[in-house]
Amino acid sequence: MFQGLRTVTYGVTNIVEAKGWYSTVLSIQPYFDQAYYVGFNVGGFELGLDPNQPTGATNGPIAYWGVADAEVAFKRLLELGAKEHTPVHDVGDGIRLGIVLDLFGNTLGIIENPHFSLP
Repeated sequence: MFQGLRTVTYGVTNIVEAKGWYSTVLSIQPYFDQAYYVGFNVGGFELGLDPNQPTGATNGPIAYWGVADAEVAFKRLLELGAKEHTPVHDVGDGIRLGIVLDLFGNTLGIIENPHFSLP
């Protein structure tokens, strides 16, 4: 039934500010840019910003975005204004992850996983 992850959306209170912040974080511009939704293509997956979705989701599922180096990515996110939620740590087998809160209080997970690759 499931074909794979397609989109993770984050609620934001200011779509213009969020678009600017995520453009800087991701080092890309959105491929879809409207007042009601902004979408970024991140390695074939969509990171969406939705001003009509609740913000500050810290008690639900966490999407972990793959990074080459968790420490470097985590530090950069903090430098860009994110707040530390869970510091980068090893969960075993060389897998490292951490969680920050974006400017709107949403959980933004990062994961360095040497065992995962896309087909």
